[in-house]
Amino acid sequence: MDNHGLFGSTDKKNNLIVIVLSVLLVALAILFFWQRSSYQTDAALIKADKDSIAAELSKMVTNYNSIKSQNDSLNTTIGYAQTKVKDLLTEVEQVKNVSYKQITQYRKEVTTLRGIMRDYIIQIDSLNQKNQRLMAENLNVKQQVTEVKTVNQQLQVEKKKLEQTVTLAAQLEASGLRASGISAKGKEMVKSGRIDKVKIDFILSKNLTAKRGAKNIYVRIQRPDQILLMKSEKDLFKFEDMKIPYSAMREVEYEGNELAVSIYWDNSKSAPLIAGRYAVDVFADGRNIGSTSFDVK
Repeated sequence: MDNHGLFGSTDKKNNLIVIVLSVLLVALAILFFWQRSSYQTDAALIKADKDSIAAELSKMVTNYNSIKSQNDSLNTTIGYAQTKVKDLLTEVEQVKNVSYKQITQYRKEVTTLRGIMRDYIIQIDSLNQKNQRLMAENLNVKQQVTEVKTVNQQLQVEKKKLEQTVTLAAQLEASGLRASGISAKGKEMVKSGRIDKVKIDFILSKNLTAKRGAKNIYVRIQRPDQILLMKSEKDLFKFEDMKIPYSAMREVEYEGNELAVSIYWDNSKSAPLIAGRYAVDVFADGRNIGSTSFDVK
């Protein structure tokens, strides 16, 4: 064999190997740089995702701070949910090397927590609307109660006025009221020494609204010195929620028509009347129905 031919063949093989190795080296270098670039890109994307998740969790924590309810039980549940958000935020911020798998898991948890927060917001909004309706209804009820009270007060006033009107309409009146001193024979006398009795005459007016039946008519006779003529301190009658003494009393049967009445004060067994003007007041049904006077000399 020719040495030149042998060495020529060997050189060709070596050159081919060098070329192949060079190609492989270039390919490996390209693959290395590509993988490194891809890794850097992935790391940047993962970091961006991590920062995005952390930012969203921070915003959720802030939003939870603004969620308030008047329901204590709901507030407690909201507090638990906010704690979960804070815990996840702490974990995301502290983790060093995070993978796509972890990012995916964090995304799922964030989505779940976001949905929970949205549900709480809906619940609170519903409760607020319900409270507003209840407050409006309560205000309406209060207004109605106030109106009813006002109407009732007006009715009470009208009722009282009506009762007063009926009471006034039912009150008796003594017309033609006259008082005079008389002798034992019934003749009118003015001189003290000859007066045996004091006679009070009047007519109970017609009143169809007044209560019918037996009625006690009371007379008070006051001397010129303001002393009341009376037989006993026990002779009392009711007048304006009080009990006051009377001089003379007579029971009559009243049927709503005019009724002539005479009442006497017997002075035959008493000291002679003093001179002066005597005041006479007549009472029935607890009220003064007439007044007059007479003179004694």
